[in-house]
Amino acid sequence: MTKLLYQGHASYRITTNEGKIIYIDPYMGSHYDKEADLVLVTHQHYDHNAINKMPHKDSTIVFQNMDAIKEGTYVNTNIYGVDINPVPAYNKNHKINEGVGYILNIDGIRLYFPGDTSKTEEMHNIKDIDYAFLPCDGIFNMDASEASLCANIINAKHSVPMHTYPDHLFSEEIAKKFNGINKLVIRPNEEIDL
Repeated sequence: MTKLLYQGHASYRITTNEGKIIYIDPYMGSHYDKEADLVLVTHQHYDHNAINKMPHKDSTIVFQNMDAIKEGTYVNTNIYGVDINPVPAYNKNHKINEGVGYILNIDGIRLYFPGDTSKTEEMHNIKDIDYAFLPCDGIFNMDASEASLCANIINAKHSVPMHTYPDHLFSEEIAKKFNGINKLVIRPNEEIDL
């Protein structure tokens, strides 16, 4: 069973059916004890790119925003059986050429990790998502109301509020304000079966 652990802020750890360990935007929280097979970074702000926080293997691959965009083109790839499709992420605080979101296909499950962003036109083209993880701090990203609108546009089976307050694991208050379709609240240190 594929598992997803929310570490807090925008940091996640996924364990695939084959036991591969994937960290996404490592920075906050705990549970960095397992050796990484793959580390994904959406952009280079300090609260998303602590790539040495977890132990690495000789075979660990780190895939970052600068790998995801080459000469203005978004680079799709497959690493350890994971389909990685970078998509635009941007707002007034984040330039479009300096960050990405990721649509991942892991064990037949489609997950959308948008990075730091606000509503984008490209979200209208994002389809068939099982889990969408939406930032909603309202300071560096969209607020909970705009994130709820994005959730309704994307129409994922599960819409998850995250990045709820800068440099904090989680804000229950902000999570309560998020009312996107198919809302699912995952709290720090909570692990779910995907």
